[in-house]
Amino acid sequence: MRVALTSCAALYADGLVEIEGDIPGRRIFFGRVDAPLPEIAEPEHAFRSCRLLAWAVAEMQPELDGFLRRHGRDRVAIVLGASNTGVDEAENCIDESLSRPTDAESRFPADFRFSMLELGAPAEYLAKATGVTGPAYAISTACSSSAKAFPAARRLIAAGFCDAAIVGGVDGRCRFAMNGFNALGALSQGRCRPLAADRDGICLGEGVALFLMERDDGGARGGVSFAGAGESSDAYHATAPDPEGRGAEAAMRAALADAGCEPDHIDYVNLHGTGTQANDEMEMKAVRRVFGERLPLVESTKSRTGHCLGAAGAVEAAICWKKIMGGQIRCALSNSFAFGGSNASIVLTGGGK
Repeated sequence: MRVALTSCAALYADGLVEIEGDIPGRRIFFGRVDAPLPEIAEPEHAFRSCRLLAWAVAEMQPELDGFLRRHGRDRVAIVLGASNTGVDEAENCIDESLSRPTDAESRFPADFRFSMLELGAPAEYLAKATGVTGPAYAISTACSSSAKAFPAARRLIAAGFCDAAIVGGVDGRCRFAMNGFNALGALSQGRCRPLAADRDGICLGEGVALFLMERDDGGARGGVSFAGAGESSDAYHATAPDPEGRGAEAAMRAALADAGCEPDHIDYVNLHGTGTQANDEMEMKAVRRVFGERLPLVESTKSRTGHCLGAAGAVEAAICWKKIMGGQIRCALSNSFAFGGSNASIVLTGGGK
């Protein structure tokens, strides 16, 4: 499947900035999107993830117009990875409601909609914003969400439900998520340092990345192809990874097999690389078992973007895409691992496949 990156917020920018107020009594580094985001009038979609999508649609409009003319709006699907939806805005509304008199006609603001909390809300908004009428849904498996969107979209195309798809991920800044990771003791005391011996945790981030996926017609050369994916579910623990990385290894091996690649075909691995002691240790154990002594270039880009949660897989696929298009690498493996042992790896290749 050919994939064309059309928009990615904060790509390659050092977006980690120090913020305060989201976690009581603590300043943290966060991967913030500083681009001016469009406002959205509809209350059910007036939350930050949809505003990030609105920015992305504006960025991709020229490519999108041609894409939709080629395939037709009814033959295009939307598959997004997301996890936070409108949680932050809902929290603001709840805080506001608690300050209202108990005998008020409604304790919630007039523009509050519970539907902003639905996991499919970002996909619903993107369908409306683009006019796409094919299947549209979101995958929410925490940090593996948008990596899983790629094989999910490919399955829709292969099954004949659509001819092409808009694929990616989005997650906006969310205090609930920040405080949750803080409660787990998982946040770094400063900037995250994946793979460093003294690493002490993650930095969170927000982001959006969207791709246009379509068949490689006639095997034409050029561009970037989504060549394969591997998914596993080891269910080792609710939040901790399997210390030996068996689920991570299974996902990587399955992705290579699906892509028809031997390990020595891969010349770049974008690690999940969160910066916690447990994740980085298990992931490198798995990488060494898969690749043996001939390790490709490995790195974690979360030190620049922060951990974008449901958008992480798509943002990191975008970094792989840019490296391939820039001629730096030919074949990339990108890892995304999540709570509950939900693991996904995808392979992107250059020059068509």
